[in-house]
Amino acid sequence: MKVKGCLKQASPDLDNTSQNTEQEQVHDDKIPALVTKKVFFDIKIGEEAIGRIVIGVFGKAAPLTADNFVQLAEGVADGKGYKGRRFHRVIKDFMIQGGDVVAMDGSGSYSIYGKYFDDENFDLKHYGAGWLSMANAGKNTNGCQFFITTTKTSWLDNHHVVFGKVLEGMNVVRTMEDTPTDKESDAPLTDVLIVDSGVIEVETPFVVEKIASEEEGKVVGE
Repeated sequence: MKVKGCLKQASPDLDNTSQNTEQEQVHDDKIPALVTKKVFFDIKIGEEAIGRIVIGVFGKAAPLTADNFVQLAEGVADGKGYKGRRFHRVIKDFMIQGGDVVAMDGSGSYSIYGKYFDDENFDLKHYGAGWLSMANAGKNTNGCQFFITTTKTSWLDNHHVVFGKVLEGMNVVRTMEDTPTDKESDAPLTDVLIVDSGVIEVETPFVVEKIASEEEGKVVGE
């Protein structure tokens, strides 16, 4: 399962998908990136612990997608979960991809709804580095795999469901992004593992800005 445009040269038919119409932009502006829960990943590359990533999950904008992710982060989905799983695909200046709880190599799919579930919506976009989105194998093939952007990836808009944003630990994401990879498969040469994962409850939901995580401004409501 691969993210569309993950090849070194993006497909020409995706190049123009970032050009939203005025109507789409108005609709996007009305959908807040409201964090309802947080998920954490503690990351290790080889034997070295490199830190924690904390992700804000948008349970109002994409409730089905968010619930699937949260349950897998907690490890309560039929005994399957993200703890102990790899980030199996890394492309510098694009994204890091992980979450295959079946095969750990990008070929597996699982969700709390079945093997696949439908694209919930494309209301939120890939605004910059640090946005969380679902990997898929085409329309309505969401499962357990996700990716975190490391740059603005507008050509993925309307093809992948965005449902979260990195709140803490973009330095960890950057370290993961820099790990050496196989030139053919983009798989890290040293295992990049989620050694622990879990959920942090949010007492009062808050909105994050639609900008790159490194450029995060004031967080409303936190």
